[in-house]
Formats: sequence, structure tokens, C-alpha cells
Amino acid sequence: MRISQIDASRFLLVLIVIIIAVGVTFAVLTFRSNPVDDALAANRVINVLFVIEEERKPVSTYVLMYYPATRRAAIFDIPGEIGLLLTGINRVDRIDRAYDPSRVSGYENEIEKLLGVDISFYIVITKESLVSIVDLLEGVEIFIPSPVSHRNNGNVILFPSGMTILDGDKAGVYATYSLSDEDREMEVFRRQRFFIGFLNRQIQMNERLKNQDAAKLYYSLFKTNMNQRTLMLLFDEFVYIDTDRTNIQSVGGNIREVSGQMLVIPHYDGSLVKEVVRQTLGSLTREVEDHFNERYLTIEVLNGTAINGFAGRTAGILRSFGYDVISVGNADRNNYESTEIVHRSADEIMVRDFAELIRCRNIRNELIAPQEFEAGDIQDFEYKADVTLIIGRDFDGRYVTGN
Repeated sequence: MRISQIDASRFLLVLIVIIIAVGVTFAVLTFRSNPVDDALAANRVINVLFVIEEERKPVSTYVLMYYPATRRAAIFDIPGEIGLLLTGINRVDRIDRAYDPSRVSGYENEIEKLLGVDISFYIVITKESLVSIVDLLEGVEIFIPSPVSHRNNGNVILFPSGMTILDGDKAGVYATYSLSDEDREMEVFRRQRFFIGFLNRQIQMNERLKNQDAAKLYYSLFKTNMNQRTLMLLFDEFVYIDTDRTNIQSVGGNIREVSGQMLVIPHYDGSLVKEVVRQTLGSLTREVEDHFNERYLTIEVLNGTAINGFAGRTAGILRSFGYDVISVGNADRNNYESTEIVHRSADEIMVRDFAELIRCRNIRNELIAPQEFEAGDIQDFEYKADVTLIIGRDFDGRYVTGN
């Protein structure tokens, strides 16, 4: 009898310990800080990896960088053909070779290495899930420059030109199709515009997606390392993003043949990509109003040297920084000793940032004041880029060295 009482007491003690342990665990899980809350409290940039996947391979990969204090964002497009020394296989190959849908962290690590940043969260969307998400969002509005006719699984899908609302099925096709005769830059631009429209629609529908049933369905359509509450908190922050002013920068480089395949090798062994990211993060975190559009300067690049193709290579590097290079050509002569910046922009901060980027101090102002021409002359006014960069002999392809 006494032994039974002892066993019962031990059982009761063990049961009490289990109940206490469960209670403590529940309390910790319930009240512990959320990763998004931690980032907000620490005043950190939040980096999120977005992957649109088809047949277990990434079709599009973007890294969204968002700084809560200024509510600014930037997006980097990571082409699958970027060539890197991949850690997992210890050889230079396409970065998308590192993608494993069952272990996204390996792909994420390679992108962190490329950009030089830590990525906190990832969101993977399969083509099938994209169709369901867009239908849940009641469509995605995008601008299609020219009409497209595409055959998909025996069906012809038409995309009319102009502002168009895509339903789930059309969005799934538009975001993933590829045509052999489509210009590569146009394909990249198309997918970038879709991603911006897709992100914007999620922002617009954020409050409606908080409905309990909608939220549960919405969350189930993502593959992510966030729980439902973290995802909702993240999109609560993203509602402040002005997608019209959010620039998408493509990671670029030089095209080279490696082991029988054409790869894009990042400029300067990847150091330029990291510098672009640092510049972008500096713009995101800068506490100055109305000067986040630095990257939207229009640039004309003129080759003032005898080096063939110098202007084109320089233009590629400037585009890596997000600048809009609208014209490339030769200067009036090919013996410029000093690199020169001619600026016509009213925003001197933007011009100064550009000059600092290439370490050029030789700046000439051609800004035309409104009073210098009559209203009737404006029809004859020749539009020129905000900045003309005339490359001289003191430019090494990245910096001006003769200052």
C-alpha cells in the first residue's frame, strides 16, 4: 500500500513538472520577440529574398531591401546566369545551380555572398501558387507595352497592350514564359514590372488579407521561413513602400564562356556588386527628404579616348548602379586628357553623388535658367541628358585617377 502511494506521488510530481514545462514553453513562444519587431527595434534594414519558381527551378529572384526608419526600399534582380564560385560544388557555375527547393538556405547563402548582406527572410512562390495568390488578390495590374500572343499547353493566351489586369492563370504565364525571339533585356524588364505590380497589389490588399480565413489561405501559398504572424507584420511594414519610386537594379557583369556555357561574371570579381549594394543602402538610410531619386539621373556617356568600346563598358557599370544611361557615343575628339561631367540637373546633390561615385572633380554646369528662353522657344528646346560624362585618359574604367 505504501509503495503504491509513493508511486502515485512520483507520478503526480512528474505530471506537475511536465505541466510547468509546457506552460513555460508556451509562454516563451507566445511572448518572445518577433524577428520583424527585432529589426524595427534595432533600426536595421530588412532584406527579403523572393523567388518565383517553376518546375523546381527559379524563374525570377529578387532581394527586397527595406529600411523602416525612412520607409524606403530598393530591389536587386539576381539573374540565374550570374557566374560564381559556388560553395556547394566548388566550381564556377550559374548561381541558380545552387537552388534546391527543399533547402532554400543554400541558394540564399550564395546570394548573400554575392551582395555582401545578410538576408533575414525568404519567400518562395511556385507558378501554381502564384496563380492562386493573384486570384486571391483579385488580379494584378501591369502595363504591357505591346500586345503578346503566347501558346501555353495548347491554348493561345493574349496579352493586350496598355494597362491590363491579369487574373491568376494569365499572371502565371506572363511571369514565367520565355520566347526565343524576345530580347533578353525586354524579358528581364517584363518580369521586373510584373514583380513590382505583384508587390504593389499585395500592399493594396494588405488589410483585406488580414481576414482570418484569407490570412490562413494566403500564408499557405508561400514557402517561407516566417510564421504567419511574422509575414503579416512584414507586409504591414511594406504598405509604406512607394512602388512607383522603387528602383529594381539588375546585377550585371561581363559575359564569358565557362565550361561550355555563357555566364555573366560580375564586374571586378564581384567587388562592384557589393559597392552598388553599399551605395544603395546608404541611399535607403539617408535621413534627407526628397533625395532618394539619385539613381534616376539620366546619363549620356561619351568616349573621349581612342579606346574602342570604352563608353559602352562604362555605361554597363553605371547601369549596375541603377543610373538610366540613355545614350552612348563618341565625344567630339578622342584626346581628352581629363574626364569631365557636364550637368544640366537642378539637383546638385544628385550630381555630386554621381561625381563622387566615379571620383570626378571636373564638373561643368550647363543648367539653363527658365528666364534664358522665351515660352515660345520651348518647342525648339533640344532635350539632353541630366548629365553627360565625357571619358578622358585619366579614367580607368571605374574611377577618375588624375584628380
